[in-house]
Amino acid sequence: MLNWIDTHAHIYNDEFKSDQTDTLARAREAGLSKIFMPNEDHASIDAMLEVEESNRGHCIAMMGLHPCSVKKDFEKELYLVESWLAKRPFAAVGEIGTDLHWDKTFWEQQKEAFNIQVGWAKKYRLPIVIHSRESMDETLALLDTQLDGKLTGIFHCFGGSLAQAKRIADMGFYLGLGGVATYKKSGLDQVIPFLEFENIVLETDCPYLAPVPHRGKRNEPAYIPIIAQKIIELKKITLGELAHITTLNAERLFGK
Repeated sequence: MLNWIDTHAHIYNDEFKSDQTDTLARAREAGLSKIFMPNEDHASIDAMLEVEESNRGHCIAMMGLHPCSVKKDFEKELYLVESWLAKRPFAAVGEIGTDLHWDKTFWEQQKEAFNIQVGWAKKYRLPIVIHSRESMDETLALLDTQLDGKLTGIFHCFGGSLAQAKRIADMGFYLGLGGVATYKKSGLDQVIPFLEFENIVLETDCPYLAPVPHRGKRNEPAYIPIIAQKIIELKKITLGELAHITTLNAERLFGK
């Protein structure tokens, strides 16, 4: 069986509450050796850590404040993130970043929260997992001021241009490819063939962004091989090669 890693899965989400055990069993059957879980805000921490505790070595937690959770009280949220980072090890600082899709009200606060959390990643020598929905260039500009030759991480749910992909790779970051790669109008069919293997990791972002033919339904880690199938069609390699490369990349990044 091929070995896969899902580098971004909200498996603790309420949408999995009724069948979480079965969902994780399907993931194992599909070859998922590890599932990395990004935090969102104070409300997700307990559920995320419970999943990690119940699935030691299989489900691994990150710690961060999601940009969509950056509101007026973001400093209190960041205080909680900082306290957890000081308390115990995490795989990464994430999910952090910026988002201009829903609401631009707290844009300045989003940028401040991002910069603060990048500072913590440097302090604890952790990778960062970046959300940049409709704000890719803005996030790249923010990140550019923080680069120190050691900072690394993932631009999760990558759906940008080849030029943006090359810029991310030049920064020493990975591209998280997920269900969007299977969407006809994503434009990724014009980008993925030109990506270097050493810059790719796989993710689902479940329960969101399920790949075709499950688009519009709940996503789950067991769908990683479906995403992989689309990528190998575009890259003209075998599933075994992609599994080996992306698993190695994820393990190198997270040190797990």
